[in-house]
Amino acid sequence: MEQHLLVFKEVAETRNITLAAKKLHMSQPSISLQIQNLENQYGARFFDRTNKGVTLTKEGKIFYAHVRSVLDILSNAKEQISALAKDQRGLIYLGATLTIGEYILPNILAFLFKTHPDVDFKVKIANTESISQDVLEKKLHIGLIEGPVPQHKDLNVENFWEDELVVVISNFHPWASRKSITLAELPHERLVTREDGSGTRKVMEMALLERGLDPEQLNVSMELGSTQAIKQLVSAGLGITIISSLTVSKEADQKLFKTLKIQDAPIYRPLSILTNARTTQTKDERILINLLHDHRLLSDVLSRDYNELVDLE
Repeated sequence: MEQHLLVFKEVAETRNITLAAKKLHMSQPSISLQIQNLENQYGARFFDRTNKGVTLTKEGKIFYAHVRSVLDILSNAKEQISALAKDQRGLIYLGATLTIGEYILPNILAFLFKTHPDVDFKVKIANTESISQDVLEKKLHIGLIEGPVPQHKDLNVENFWEDELVVVISNFHPWASRKSITLAELPHERLVTREDGSGTRKVMEMALLERGLDPEQLNVSMELGSTQAIKQLVSAGLGITIISSLTVSKEADQKLFKTLKIQDAPIYRPLSILTNARTTQTKDERILINLLHDHRLLSDVLSRDYNELVDLE
């Protein structure tokens, strides 16, 4: 029966019996016969056939949605049974965008390595679009992204952190004795920022526009693809920047530079967990997700030095 469903799904998605036959390494008559048997079994016509190919009927669209669910359930069952049969360690394919991958994930993984040593991770660092697509295609079990979330019926989205964008200045900047500034003061300073198209810059520009400040008014003196390089230039007094508070918290604590809040319009962006709506998380995946939702514990993990977490007993 599963073979019949796989054939139906392939024909529905390719909209072409010849192409489906090639992909499944089957003959066209065999494909047609299996489709006919399904239609006879359910007493409905699932496809409209034309010279250009096939398209789903109303009944076919209903059946297709259920077929996808059934095949996903069977696939998950096979994976879990296979893992038990091989006595495998837990393995989580995890994706993260740059800020999360560089400034959040190392501490989380170090903590989980000590508290759940039987779980392994394979991590991909990429942009939001790439991470989202991999979660949809089940190449990643969990995606962690910053900023705007893509909308898709097969994506589950859960916020787990609110990341504030702050103004960073050198210790000898004229604003160094202050704790905050106003939006109106920003255009008067040389701004060092991420390259056009980066997630952080996009969030910053959208937020400023919503608050009445056209990003074109900013005096952008340098654009860099590296957050670390931006921090070094700012600490040397070559400009100011607007950046994720997560990326500068340690340096600010060490007084390498100063961070200021935007007093009249603070800017926050959500950090989100992406999972595939058609799969069920394993026990090991839930351990990670539960940690991300435990704000008190997560705050503690992120506030620690990485080496302290590695040495945790």
